[in-house]
Parts: sequence; structure tokens; C-alpha cells
Amino acid sequence: MRSPKKRIKTLVAVVAAATVALATLATPAFAAVTVNGAGATFPYPLYTAWAGMFKSSTGNKINYQGIGSGGGIAAIEGGTVNFGATDAPLVPADLAAHSLAQFPMTIGGVLPVVNLSGISAGKLKLTGSVLADIYLGNITKWNDSRIKSLNPGVKLPATAITVVHRSDSSGTSYIFTSYLTAVSSTWAGKVGANKLPSWPKGIGGKGNEGVAALVKQGSGRIGYVEYAYARQSHLAYTQLKTKSGKWVLPSLNTFQAAAKQASFPASNGFIAKMVNMGGSAWPITGATYILVKKSNADYTTAHTMLSFFNWAYTNASAKSKATALQYVNIPSKTVSAVKSMWHSQVTAGGKPAW
Repeated sequence: MRSPKKRIKTLVAVVAAATVALATLATPAFAAVTVNGAGATFPYPLYTAWAGMFKSSTGNKINYQGIGSGGGIAAIEGGTVNFGATDAPLVPADLAAHSLAQFPMTIGGVLPVVNLSGISAGKLKLTGSVLADIYLGNITKWNDSRIKSLNPGVKLPATAITVVHRSDSSGTSYIFTSYLTAVSSTWAGKVGANKLPSWPKGIGGKGNEGVAALVKQGSGRIGYVEYAYARQSHLAYTQLKTKSGKWVLPSLNTFQAAAKQASFPASNGFIAKMVNMGGSAWPITGATYILVKKSNADYTTAHTMLSFFNWAYTNASAKSKATALQYVNIPSKTVSAVKSMWHSQVTAGGKPAW
């Protein structure tokens, strides 16, 4: 027979276990939150990587669809998503018209990519003016004298140039055409900077992935994609000359060099210019932006959404993932200004969402 002390210990253990069980039953299970976003394909590789990491850490799901910047703008304006994403930032008047708040999420580079036999990544050199004339249709062969003069010793074929561009409304196109506008007065006068420009020539692909696929499909083709897509598709990218006259290759360092020369004024929707910068800056660099409603109905969803963006800005693993994928993290000074804007402008259920 057990001693009185042992019986008391057993009784205490049973009571404690029952108390824990009752507490568990009385406490509601954690309800994961799903946040829906859509837009730019430029940051899609990073946003999907972040979403997986965030779900593993918090249980909350960030569902992001890469449908192009134009689609992302339309989706947030129409209220079909919790956030939109665009590489072509909205001006303050458009933000005000739709009661939207805008902030930069990451920075990356757009690369001219080519499919030419014997031309490996970084081997071919192009200037902005030559690139503009290729897209204008003024240069039609790869052995054109203007291209040959930039590439002495490189065997260039007499192959016809096939231009590949985006077919959808695209922030990547906006960054690319902003660069062409900056370096070519002819391009500026005939086409200009636009998410969906009237392309003088070429074939179109949907999304960065569509352009990459089309370039891979045929010899003599040239297109433009965000760096992650060039790496994933094993496409040969070109060198470009900066306005300082320096030949540069696309890399995290040259994207960072462009970002260091930029400013993100809060009063202007944090719009920053990073194309055609000097020094060692990659000439076609740009930020990609998030758009959110200033007034949101559900506090839990809105707060979780901003928590995800804050996590992406500040979590060491999230920042390391951006670097690994060759994206540049937003400067801490700008992050502080963004979070201040959230607190003062973004509400949910009648109270600050952050």
C-alpha cells in the first residue's frame, strides 16, 4: 500500500494535469491569418521566399501573385487584395485619389539579356544609346558597326536582332524605359517611360519569366529582366556604360552603388530615382513599392500585413535572403520614415494599424 505522502503527490499530479487540460480546452486555438497581395514580378522571387520564411516563423500566410505592376495597382485600387506591388510608383495625386499609402520594399537591377552563340554572361558591351536604338529598330543586326566598335575582339554574328519586351503593364518595363528615356532623346521623344509603352518593334512576353523564356527560345534575341530571372534562366547579361564612362556588370555591389545615391522623400510617396547614375552604379536600378489602403476594415489582417513588411525590413534572416537573391535592402533611415507613415496614415477598424 502506498504511503499517505505518495497518495498526496499522485493526487496533486492528477489535479495539475486536469487543470492544464481544462486550460487548453478553454483557450481558443491560434487562428492563422492570410494576407493577399498581387503585382510586380520584379520582386516575386524575394516575396515568395519571404512568405515561406514568415509562415514558418509565425504561422501566418502571405499569398502573393506576380501579375505585373499594372495588375497590382488595379487590384489594390479595386479592393480585391490587401496590398498591391508595383515597380512604377504612383505620384502623390494618384495616391490621394485612391486613398493609398505607398512605400519601397526592396531594390534591384534590370538587365539586358541576350541569346547569342559564343557570348557568355558579361562578355557583350552595350551603351544606353545603342540599346535604345536596338529597341527603336534602328540597329537590326548583331554585327552592326556600332555594336562591333564597342566589342573589339568579340565575334559577332550577322544574325538579325529580335527584340523581346513585356506584353503586360509592367514596372520592370517602366524602369527599363525610364533608363532609355534618360540616355536617348530619340527614345524620349518617340516612346518615353511607361508601364505599357507603344513598342516600336519586337515580341512580347508576360512577366519577367515570360520575357526570359522568349529570349531563351531563339538565337539573336535580346530582352530585359530582373537579375534573379537572368540567373534562374542562365541567360547571358551584358555590361553597360555608366554616365561617368565606366563599364559595369550587374551585381549586388553595383545595385548598392545606385541605391546609395538615391533619396526616398516621404512627402513624394518615397519615389526614388536610380537610373543612369554615375560612378560604379548599375544604370538600370530601381525600387519596387507596396501599395496599401489607408483605411482598412479588419485590424488583424492589416496589422499582420504590416508586421510582415516590418519583419522583412528588420529580421536578419529576411535581410540575408534579400542579399542572397541580389536585392538591396531599404536603408534604415527610410524604414524608420516608412513606419512613422504607417502609424500616422494607415488605420484598421478606426485605429492605427501599426
